[in-house]
Amino acid sequence: MSSTTRAGIDRTFPRSSGVLFGLGLGGFFDGIVFHQLLQWHHMFSGWYPADSIENLQSNTFWDGVFHSATYLFFLAGLSILWRHARRPHFRWSTRELVGTMFIGFGLFNLVEGLVDHQLLGIHHVNETVDRSAWLYWDIGFLAWGAIMLVAGWMIVREKQR
Repeated sequence: MSSTTRAGIDRTFPRSSGVLFGLGLGGFFDGIVFHQLLQWHHMFSGWYPADSIENLQSNTFWDGVFHSATYLFFLAGLSILWRHARRPHFRWSTRELVGTMFIGFGLFNLVEGLVDHQLLGIHHVNETVDRSAWLYWDIGFLAWGAIMLVAGWMIVREKQR
């Protein structure tokens, strides 16, 4: 669905901004809810359990680095949206913004879940439960990400009425 003028300037909604917003919000949710409020895990708690002051301090530092990276995703999305929104006759689309944010959030969960939880084992979703249950929480996190990704894709692909 392209809306290009004769001058060749694209007026469509920049989907990359929504994906970046979703990546950032996915990271914010993970960091704020799982790292800070529930304290289920920290960035490297799979390698360095938060069972000592030194490990907790190190994990908290890396949680901050993680939050900074997710903040950069969000700022990049804002920059792209701002640049496009200043164009004459820019077409705003709530549907595309919401859909692409779901895609980005889902991508965050899938990539973070596969790389950090499964491949590297730097942490798991809920390290406060018995170790035998960690995989179930990790699978739930991946399923949640897949559902968000598919839902976002369906929202973006839906024809405007």
